Order: sequence, then structure tokens, then C-alpha cells
Amino acid sequence: MDPSKDVFVKFYAPWCGHCKTLSPIWDELSELYKDVEDLKIGKIDYTLNEVEGVSIKGYPTLMFYPKHDKKGIVYEGVRDLESMKTWLEENSEVLKKNM
Repeated sequence: MDPSKDVFVKFYAPWCGHCKTLSPIWDELSELYKDVEDLKIGKIDYTLNEVEGVSIKGYPTLMFYPKHDKKGIVYEGVRDLESMKTWLEENSEVLKKNM
């Protein structure tokens, strides 16, 4: 909930087949933006950790938390690298400033 960073989080369950399929794509997305200081790509095993104010209805759930609005936005797009990259570039103020 750091107000100085945009954060994109994958809430997952280790036994979930869809989560396992998304895992290498999520890792690629994280690697792609690893040098963007104010954008963090993270993942949370929601079977072991609960986050206050977050209600997960299915796995994986992808949430984007812009730096100035930590209510969160559910990502409901296609779960491939190019789609998530495009969506982030359209929604992340941090990426807009770095482009």
C-alpha cells in the first residue's frame, strides 16, 4: 500500500492449474519491469496470507494498485504477456512517465 509505487499483484493458490499456467508469464512481466523503480509486480499465495480489504473469489486474481489510489482495480483482460503489458502501459502513471 506504498503511496509512492504502482503495484500489480497476482493472488494465487499453489494447487491452482490456471495459476501454474500464468506463472511463467507473470515472471516475464516482472522481469520486463524490474528496473522501473516505482512499479512493483508481485505475487501472494492467498492460501497462506490474507490481505486486509482484499476479497478473492477465484484464482488467480490480478489486482492493480495505482500509487495514488489503493482501492485496487481487478485486471480482467487476457492473461498473456502482451495484453497485460499493454494494459499496464495504459493504466500505470509510472509507466506513462517512463515512456
